[in-house]
Amino acid sequence: MSQKVITIFDTTLRDGEQTPGVNLETSEKVEIGQALAKLKVDVIEAGFPIASPGDFAAVSAVAAQVKGPVIAALARANAKDIDAAAAALQKAERPRIHTFIATSDIHLEYKLKMSRQQVLAEAEAAVRYAKKFVSDVEFSAEDASRSNWEFLCQVYAAAIRAGATVLNVPDTVGYTTPQEFGELIRYIRSNVPGIEKAAISVHCHNDLGLAVANSLAAIENGASQIECCMNGLGERAGNAALEEIAMALVTRSEYYQAVTGIDTRQIYRTSRLVSTLTGIVAPPNKAIIGDNAFAHESGIHQHGVLNNSLTYEIMSPEMVGISRNAIVLGKHSGRHAFEERLQSLGYEFEAEGINALFKKFKDLADRKKTVYDRDIEALISDSLPAKSEVYNLIYHHVVSGNQTVATASVRLSSDGGIVEEACCGDGPVDATFKAIEKAIGCSICLKDYQIKAVTSGEDALGEATVRVEQDGKVFSGRGLSTDIIEASAKAYLSAINKMLASCGRPDADQAVGGI
Repeated sequence: MSQKVITIFDTTLRDGEQTPGVNLETSEKVEIGQALAKLKVDVIEAGFPIASPGDFAAVSAVAAQVKGPVIAALARANAKDIDAAAAALQKAERPRIHTFIATSDIHLEYKLKMSRQQVLAEAEAAVRYAKKFVSDVEFSAEDASRSNWEFLCQVYAAAIRAGATVLNVPDTVGYTTPQEFGELIRYIRSNVPGIEKAAISVHCHNDLGLAVANSLAAIENGASQIECCMNGLGERAGNAALEEIAMALVTRSEYYQAVTGIDTRQIYRTSRLVSTLTGIVAPPNKAIIGDNAFAHESGIHQHGVLNNSLTYEIMSPEMVGISRNAIVLGKHSGRHAFEERLQSLGYEFEAEGINALFKKFKDLADRKKTVYDRDIEALISDSLPAKSEVYNLIYHHVVSGNQTVATASVRLSSDGGIVEEACCGDGPVDATFKAIEKAIGCSICLKDYQIKAVTSGEDALGEATVRVEQDGKVFSGRGLSTDIIEASAKAYLSAINKMLASCGRPDADQAVGGI
């Protein structure tokens, strides 16, 4: 039996960014887009251009700078949205306009306040209008899984008549189950005239934890495109996880008889990049990319894996880009060895980038006895260019103890010069954060603070993640150091810099929605 080819449509930059607390800068979206291209996804949904000037700029930047995959832009079924999407995609090598309208009765009555005939007409008109700008048009029936099946087929038939090349069947609220979703895909294949002219896509949300299972059921029943997000990001409980779908098809290829073009060796580094830039850390037990995904604590398991990894591993860590090599380099390692290690981990840098990273590596090696692969990956993530560094940490000093009021002093650099302040707090981290707030002269709403070790050992790198909020927007920051107070201060300043960089930006209009 010949294997069917499944198109991977990644919506990390659009639906993934709708994850509560995620707010990506344009440069960060381009960085993720380039990583997704290296991962060899087929389609990158870069954003929703009409939503805000910032989103329009980000889609335009991704379209201009990310080469290889199709670049898609989302648009509601109206001319204004489609005009914005077409304009943002002007520099894309392979542009796609993705237009949508809701089709479930509950959405028609309470959100759109339209009749079925009106929705039918709007859907056909939108696809026809989008077709004037690009040859590749995807149409989505929002809330398809809760729509009347007969009416859904009428809408899809109208979209095909208007020129749609892809028909998307979203489980917008994560309501369906694998068996009934598979039946829906079969029904659509059998009851939509001209269905052979368009690919069938699915976009599954994870509200019941079934997004990946529903996507795989769709593949079994004729879907040829899967819409998903790196690390399962997305609204509410998230979307189908790209890494889980890709590895399910690799690991169970004899069952699904389906393949993707994904370079699975790029999964781990792409996951780490997305985690770093979004500030959303994957749980340790997260399938494929979690810290514990290939860890074996049980003695019986360890014995089996040492004799033959297939006893308890259905895939190898190398398949997703995780090296089994533990200790890699030390303080006496040279630039050549460091460069070779970067290449073996799948990273490519110009000479200037390698020199900057090598300096950070040497600084770290002076503070740590041994440097691990994950330390190097953390250094790489920490070296990603920030859009604007308003404040930088020059110096910090903390006095703390169980019988002493914690006191912290900080020295920060900024465009206006050097600022220094000191403050007391409930512990060393709280005192440091308060000193930073006093130095920059504004009150910060701290939403979340996390600290974890990158690797094991007493001299492990500490990785701090901080979220702050202003005017309902949440900004995340990340800091790295063998000193957890320094890591925390860096993370706090990173989040504050993002917050300050966004000040004065035009607010997004009310163009929000998802499929």
